[in-house]
Amino acid sequence: MRATRKQEVAGIRTKFPTKIPVIIERYQREKFLPPLDKTKFLVPQELTMTQFVTIIRNRMTLLPTQAFYLLLNDSGMASMSLTMAQLYKDHRDEDGFLYMTYASQEMFGGCSSSKHSR
Repeated sequence: MRATRKQEVAGIRTKFPTKIPVIIERYQREKFLPPLDKTKFLVPQELTMTQFVTIIRNRMTLLPTQAFYLLLNDSGMASMSLTMAQLYKDHRDEDGFLYMTYASQEMFGGCSSSKHSR
């Protein structure tokens, strides 16, 4: 599967050199957030994490009160000011995709941990 994904990324990057190939999956024990209608995205490299999170929130049609976290699969949450190009450079998988997982705050053990992390 990894070889197939490497080929897929090579084709994408040739056709769309300014786009970042991202795979977003729902956290496996997530109970509150709906599944996305697709998992693969081609994202403009100049987009910030803040803008990307907004796009994903809108795709899920979440209420403003619903918590939503987008995690890099290898290192927790990314700074919201980083561009997708910066994240891709530092966190892409060897197959060429940038992997992310989305979850509500429940995966962190409830509200208390997120309130104290500032």
